[in-house]
Amino acid sequence: QVQLVESGGGLVQPGGSLRLSCTTSEISFTTYDMTWFRQAPGKERELVATIISTAGSTTYGNSVKGRFTISRDNANNTVYLQMSSLRPEDTGVYLCNARHNLVYSRQYWGQGTQVTVSS
Repeated sequence: QVQLVESGGGLVQPGGSLRLSCTTSEISFTTYDMTWFRQAPGKERELVATIISTAGSTTYGNSVKGRFTISRDNANNTVYLQMSSLRPEDTGVYLCNARHNLVYSRQYWGQGTQVTVSS
């Protein structure tokens, strides 16, 4: 069974930084596009950032552009989300998603890691 394991969440003050990690060992990592989503209470799930499997190009949600950076380490089957200049509205559960770059129905989710931005 495929597992995605997120880590790195926590409580941080506004303006602070965190780095999230998501790792897996059961998929051919280089054939999957990797995406971070977030879910805040009472809000719809929001796409935060995506890094595709091949050229490694990235896209970001408008609310995080210029503050967050997604990257991947294919040798270690890990995707990262570096978050800076954090705001209270960044609070939520951050979920890692892996979607095959050709067979879109082949996708997996992690259980999420909580990020709380508060003073």
